[in-house]
Amino acid sequence: MAKKKLIRFTENISFAHLFQPRYTDLKPAFWLKGRWRADFFKNDHPITLELGCGKGEYTVGLARKQGNRNYIGIDVKGARLWRGCKTVEEETITNVAFIRSRADHVEYLFDTGEVDELWITFPDPQPGKERKRLTAPVFLNRYRRILNPGGIVHLKTDDHQLFYYTKEILKIFPAEILLETEDLYHQYPREPVATIQTYYESIWLEQGKKIAYLRFRFNT
Repeated sequence: MAKKKLIRFTENISFAHLFQPRYTDLKPAFWLKGRWRADFFKNDHPITLELGCGKGEYTVGLARKQGNRNYIGIDVKGARLWRGCKTVEEETITNVAFIRSRADHVEYLFDTGEVDELWITFPDPQPGKERKRLTAPVFLNRYRRILNPGGIVHLKTDDHQLFYYTKEILKIFPAEILLETEDLYHQYPREPVATIQTYYESIWLEQGKKIAYLRFRFNT
């Protein structure tokens, strides 16, 4: 396993669509901050950002469906990102980039209002560690700053306590909940969000787990 990871880490260096900035590279800001459309994607299409993208199933899946949007996936695990990067290279997908970084670095990576849509897919629920949850107020404030006014946020989770927690937190911002369900695939099977599944999500569904989903935007 260690050898396999080493091979993937080495190959990651060769991917032109993967950025692996060191923390010192982010201060005061990453060189593409505010310049993603102009300097990387070479277009003016909207940007969709996925946090904790893992192997990139959502980032790549969405990019396949919508060639008129730019997609960026962030994850801290290089071995996971390798799979998404490899798929993008093999299929010559031009509207995808990946960043190996932490979710709390988004303000170093993106300018105010630069992101048009945000996905939080199956984040660690961090039981007993509310401040570390990707829907904690400290994170939501970061997202609000990088999102274009009216930008949509999607949360998909198998942890219903995180789902309830997020609904309560959104009341203090405030935010407008556009769609909510504790059982996405039973209540809204035709929703676009139900057309893409991660590897583990498909296993959970086979086990009878219910997937919760929130779609919201911050009130300006």
